[in-house]
Amino acid sequence: MKRNLLGISLLTISGLYFLLAAVIILISLVAGINVLYGIIASIIILILQFLISPFITDLTMKWFYKVDFNHEFPDYLKKFIEQICNDNNMKYPRVGFIDDGAPNAFTYGHTKNNARVILTRGIFELLTEEEIKSVVGHELGHATHYDMLFMTVAQLVPLILYGIYEMCTQNKDDDDNNNQAIIGIIAYVLYVISNYIVLYLSRTREYYADSFSVEATKNPNALASALVKIGYGLTTAVTNEKHSTSKTNALGIFDSKTSKSLIVSSYDNGKISKEHIKQAMKWEQWNYWAKLYELNSTHPLISKRLLEISKRSGDFNQEPFITFDLVKEESYMDDFLLELLINFLPLLTFVIGALIVTLLFQNTEKNLVIGYSIVLLLTSIFSYIKFNKVYSKKEFKAANVRDLLGEVKVSHITSIPVTLKGTIIGRGNPGCIFNEDFIIKDNTGIIFLDYNQPMTIINKIFAIFKSKEYFDKEIEVKGWYRRSPVPYVELKSMVIDEKEKKIFTYGLKKACHLIVLIAALVGLFIGLTL
Repeated sequence: MKRNLLGISLLTISGLYFLLAAVIILISLVAGINVLYGIIASIIILILQFLISPFITDLTMKWFYKVDFNHEFPDYLKKFIEQICNDNNMKYPRVGFIDDGAPNAFTYGHTKNNARVILTRGIFELLTEEEIKSVVGHELGHATHYDMLFMTVAQLVPLILYGIYEMCTQNKDDDDNNNQAIIGIIAYVLYVISNYIVLYLSRTREYYADSFSVEATKNPNALASALVKIGYGLTTAVTNEKHSTSKTNALGIFDSKTSKSLIVSSYDNGKISKEHIKQAMKWEQWNYWAKLYELNSTHPLISKRLLEISKRSGDFNQEPFITFDLVKEESYMDDFLLELLINFLPLLTFVIGALIVTLLFQNTEKNLVIGYSIVLLLTSIFSYIKFNKVYSKKEFKAANVRDLLGEVKVSHITSIPVTLKGTIIGRGNPGCIFNEDFIIKDNTGIIFLDYNQPMTIINKIFAIFKSKEYFDKEIEVKGWYRRSPVPYVELKSMVIDEKEKKIFTYGLKKACHLIVLIAALVGLFIGLTL
């Protein structure tokens, strides 16, 4: 398995550097520009970043996440880590603990011999011993595969390509400006392509980290169950108190960009309900937004990882953890295409409309005013249609996390107004003192709450000085349920201790739409009276 991973990694990185070499040769032949010094500078910067980033992350973890690297972990976990270290000729990693109820785990460092593994309290409260070992095994898999080093080497290519793009497009006084502009466009296209190749490499290495964990624990179903709890996360309504213990360059159990943690109860009489898991998998398997999100993600979709892990169950005399055998009753393509149209129509209307008006009426002031006003009016109308889709006006009905996860027709465009009751168990970004978001746990599971006031400074002040008052409190929240790709609720209001806390973003956005509409009408009136 390691040999295959090495081959895939070397082939992918070779392809990336072939693209880079082609652009460098093109620049030398067509534009006669020497980019060697810029490339050397980029390499030096990236190497320095790679060398110091773990130490910077250490400080970040201690200051802003309150990580305890001296925490006493359970004996079974220490023995498991020691066994992996002995089997793979690696030093025992530094293991840190974040006192937060939201489940999360990640690793960072240079190589397998100076890796750091960070675990939250939620990992120990929501997972069994075997599941905890499988998660730690996944993180140690990243370290033993030298993922931090390989990804750093791969990320150098898009970094240099973007630098070439900026260099070629900013120099406008050169006689060969047209050639440079063309090369700049080519460099930018290859920059985008190389970024997607790097993401593909990252997703591939996640599968191999899963495989490492399976081999280390000899218990694929434990890893699958842990992914269900953390990634979707399906868990019991009661935490495992007996297991409880009192943006970084990290490789986590799931994508840090989508770390809006999600947990839903899927247990029947103490056992995971496979039907509830299948319901949670439907969105990833059927909704076309999921495929687009995965392309832009460092991690594969949870459902794909579950199915891959389930293929290994037979190797260890286990029944496959999950088989997705639900029948899709409709295509969902029509909903996806409609959402795409609603999402981009305001921007397309404004850009294309403004361009047409400028070209047709550039010499007529009255027609220009009228034309721009009509474009603004149409843009505001289409924007308001999108706004009403994003912030559905339907009734805020009582819901639970489990049932919400089974919804397929939901995205960052299509929302479901909901009311949830539960307990705040931690921050959306576990342990981060600057994070204003929450994780709520109801009697069916937990889900991310997006607390978003109109100004970032207000959010940060709330996070530092007020958010702790909500921890471990019973709360009722009202908001809009979405997926992008993970499930979360954008808050409209929260009620705690019979006091309501309102979020004003929705009202401000609505007011802005009204202002733009009035401005368009006023402009049209002025144009008609000129």
